[in-house]
Amino acid sequence: MAIEGRDEIHAGRIRLGMVGGGQGAFIGAVHRIASRIDDKFELVAGALSSTPEKAKASAAEIGLDSKRSYGTYEEMATAELARDDGIQAVAIVTPNHMHFPVAKRFLEAGFHVICDKPMTTTLAEAKELAAIARKAGKVFVLTHNYTGYPMIRQARAMVAGGDLGRIRVVVAEYAQDWLAERAEDAGSKQAGWRVDPAKAGAGGAIGDIGTHAHNLATYVTGLRVETLSADLSTFVSGRQLDDNASMLLRFENGAKGMLWASQVAVGNENGLTLRVYGEKGGLEWSQEEPNKLWYTPLGEPRRLLTRGGAGAGPAAAAVSRIPAGHPEGYLEGFATIYGEAAELIRAAEAGRAPPDGLALPGIEDGVDGLAFIEACVKSSDEDGAWTRLGR
Repeated sequence: MAIEGRDEIHAGRIRLGMVGGGQGAFIGAVHRIASRIDDKFELVAGALSSTPEKAKASAAEIGLDSKRSYGTYEEMATAELARDDGIQAVAIVTPNHMHFPVAKRFLEAGFHVICDKPMTTTLAEAKELAAIARKAGKVFVLTHNYTGYPMIRQARAMVAGGDLGRIRVVVAEYAQDWLAERAEDAGSKQAGWRVDPAKAGAGGAIGDIGTHAHNLATYVTGLRVETLSADLSTFVSGRQLDDNASMLLRFENGAKGMLWASQVAVGNENGLTLRVYGEKGGLEWSQEEPNKLWYTPLGEPRRLLTRGGAGAGPAAAAVSRIPAGHPEGYLEGFATIYGEAAELIRAAEAGRAPPDGLALPGIEDGVDGLAFIEACVKSSDEDGAWTRLGR
């Protein structure tokens, strides 16, 4: 017997496919969980590994129909396009070097795309993919998940509302220690490809976590970085990509900034922080305490704003799921991106304008991220010379 309402809910979910995210992958499971938190997607197909045997085994582990488990993404795109109940969108959770060919194939086949960051491995690919996405007229979402945190939405709204006045200084940090030793030699799948320029691209720490810090700084302030002076270091002997990066930033309105990204900062687990200072006040936020936002109006005591608490506004409330005092974090941030992606996809499928208030990263943010990475590498190669982002 069908449960009342279940068939209608099932029919309303967006049919999702996934490329990558098989056995041994971290981020695939995160995407699968996040896509279901708000019950707007159903995973129905996948090419979960570059090895057909592993793809089948991975599909069996998560209960995916074996008939819709594919050995390659090309096979998946062709087969799903031919089905009346084929996927509507694809999530790309592969190593970086596969983002461009997979996204290109699915966009050109007429599917919406949800892609992990960075969008591609080169700026040229990013610009080409942006052109393909615009021509295809399909939704393209980039999963900079930290933009989905309620208190980041609060901070963005406060900056846009003028609470801080004209922005003067922006400081972003992302510190980890998981690559303080050669984890790539210990059989770590994550470390193995993230420090391989053939798979990760030109940026190591700067591509993996530096892009998050850069994206968060621009997302909250609404300002783009115009030029930067970067110093990229590789402290672990034998490693091919940077594991530490520090830089100065110049924003388009004259604001100045600093960004530090490190994966060799011993004692740090996931230390993403953002501090924004304007003429009238300042804001401070830390990912490890994501439900708190510190606000200091000029000449007044420091104030703590909490998710769902007094002082939190509609921007935070719109992406909160549970009552105040109950922590929301990493998975829910991802879920916000998926939830808003669903609204964009539904609007696109219905031929109507998307709902107001959606604030998720897209194709232009992907281009901006690659412009940031390439400017960092170029600046560092030129001994920290000020370098313009080549959008």
